[in-house]
Amino acid sequence: MEKLDKRVVIAKRVAQEFKAGQVVNLGIGLPTMVANYLPPGVNLILHSENGFLGIGPVPDEANRDRDVVNAGGQPSSILPGGACFDSALSFTIVRGGHLDATVLGALEVDCRGNLANWMIPGKMVPGMGGAMDLVVGAKRVIVAMEHVTKDGSPKILNKCTLPLTAKEEVDLIVTDMGVIRVTPEGLVLAEVAPGVSIDGVISATEAPLAVHPQLKVMPFF
Repeated sequence: MEKLDKRVVIAKRVAQEFKAGQVVNLGIGLPTMVANYLPPGVNLILHSENGFLGIGPVPDEANRDRDVVNAGGQPSSILPGGACFDSALSFTIVRGGHLDATVLGALEVDCRGNLANWMIPGKMVPGMGGAMDLVVGAKRVIVAMEHVTKDGSPKILNKCTLPLTAKEEVDLIVTDMGVIRVTPEGLVLAEVAPGVSIDGVISATEAPLAVHPQLKVMPFF
């Protein structure tokens, strides 16, 4: 798949994880795409850490409002009944345990559910953002990312090598190659992407992978 196709497949698969009425935070980058692919009838309250509840799909150019953007600064929409507020209230929602789930990208994830997604030593970063609060405050943490780096190196490791965002908080990993559940016993491959073999996923993953006895093929939407 081309890079854009991979990102769309990941976003569409993550969108299948939610139930109507849940409050869900979508992180910067790929996770924001999830808002565009929610199944019919699954009406979520989407939270954006820059101070919105009720974020909707990306609007077309004719309907964009420069004051309505998601946490990554990209144009967004706000649905009827939505609200905007300051960062203090936004993070009160996060830290108060009011999020059913958060979806984030990652640089690395390991077999214990540790997450590294905020910095690479020696490279300038604008700041750590809200990820550390989100992964601890949300009831469920979903990582949405491509399975390997640009040079083909695994991103799902035995142990994270980069500075951690949080320890043992990741519940589910959705990549362009499959869906992996994080359990107390380790990582379990639950689904493979169309055209991807079990051996292909295992060879692209440094961490040990158990294969679910009822392994499925990811829906190709």
